[in-house]
Amino acid sequence: MEPDVLVVGAGPVGLALACALLQHGVSVQVVDKAQGPATTSRANFVHARGSEVLDRLDALSGLPEESVRAMAITTYAGDRPMMRIRFGDPGLDTAAPPMVISQARVEARLRERLAELGGRPEWGSALVAADQDADGVTAVLGDGRTVRTRWLIGCDGTSSTVRKLAGIGFPGVKVSERFLLVDAHLDTTLDRSGTSGWVHPEGMLGAMPMPGDQWRLLAYDPQFRDDKPSEEQIVERMRRILPGRTSNLGGRLLEASWASLFSVHRRLADTYRRGRILLAGDAAHVHAPFGGQGMLTGIGDAENLAWKLALIVHGLAGEQLLATYQTERRPLATQVLRGSTATTKINIASGPVGRFLRDHVLVPVFNIGRLQRWATYTTSQLWVSYRRGPLGGRGPRPRPGDRIPDVACERADGTRTRLHAELRGRWAVLGDRDLFEAARRRLGDRVVHLRPTGPLPAMLVRPDAHLACKGDPTRWLDGALA
Repeated sequence: MEPDVLVVGAGPVGLALACALLQHGVSVQVVDKAQGPATTSRANFVHARGSEVLDRLDALSGLPEESVRAMAITTYAGDRPMMRIRFGDPGLDTAAPPMVISQARVEARLRERLAELGGRPEWGSALVAADQDADGVTAVLGDGRTVRTRWLIGCDGTSSTVRKLAGIGFPGVKVSERFLLVDAHLDTTLDRSGTSGWVHPEGMLGAMPMPGDQWRLLAYDPQFRDDKPSEEQIVERMRRILPGRTSNLGGRLLEASWASLFSVHRRLADTYRRGRILLAGDAAHVHAPFGGQGMLTGIGDAENLAWKLALIVHGLAGEQLLATYQTERRPLATQVLRGSTATTKINIASGPVGRFLRDHVLVPVFNIGRLQRWATYTTSQLWVSYRRGPLGGRGPRPRPGDRIPDVACERADGTRTRLHAELRGRWAVLGDRDLFEAARRRLGDRVVHLRPTGPLPAMLVRPDAHLACKGDPTRWLDGALA
């Protein structure tokens, strides 16, 4: 059977997109050129917004219990603490916790959820060609099979084959030289309740606690010149520089489970769509890992795209709705790229002026509690709003396009629940029965009727927990879904 959507890439973005589409009743096929799931990963932090998306996919279960609660960053100059930033709930009404956990574990949970929904990734299935017409896309896989699909989505990373086949440009610049990345056990007395980082003339070094009593070590090391070093060479280099850069506070590197080498690039796709081919995640944007924004932004892309594509597949909306995917998500990616680039430049500052600004201006500023709460607020992405986009609007808060918190609600039968738990592939009407019936006439059975337990205006909430409109939804739905 021909799938409605072919997703290329079985990383966190592709898996999240596939789960979301299946929740919406859209048939999906997922292919990946790799021979099997990744067991290691660069990403190791899921912010509150990411946890909310996983919760709405019903894929969060078990992950918070496995994660490490490392909610502080202490920065040292030698053995002297310079700054301590404490992360936590910035007062934005979320039940979803930030988590220090391997991307590999997040992917594993998403694969479990995909299986529950009736899907599975096809490993060893590379996309080699794609030809689109007015009705769909004919994709050719590496084993010679062809797949006819209505929509092709590239979630296949920075070297995206989908992006290249679609002829979409990916301009950008190199931001830094090389970083070493090692996951290892340490003989150390470092506090596992938070991340430790050191500023050093030869380059910054950070140590983040990971599940399994491991640490993730990250070091900027432009002096390391080997073009294609082995994992053993990377580990040995980290073992040599760890004591000096941390004034021996980092301890000794014992056994390593993974090592990698990377440079930071900043790139943004010229467009997120060409005809029936779309991009999400690293295929559309790539940036520095500082701040943990990569996987977070990618799965946000997936959730945003899924409900819009589902309406089109089910004949409930015109294809022009897809234009709002780029207009809502690309500005956020632009902002993330700018922020992560600035953070990278601060972290790798080597000149006297840059080091002075970092150590004597920024460090004292970020010891202020208000600035720390701002940092939590910014990196969480709970602030994201689409009010300035084509589906947004003005007026008293919350405004159309704003995120609606995970408020307590009652179902029609009076049982207690949470708003976000009721979304999971559905829209929600918070208000009286007449408003619910008005929404159901346009959206069918993919809308749920809830009553807020607190003082809230009547509203229609999108499946991604953003406000569609207040009051009678008829006019908004007729305009947005035309």
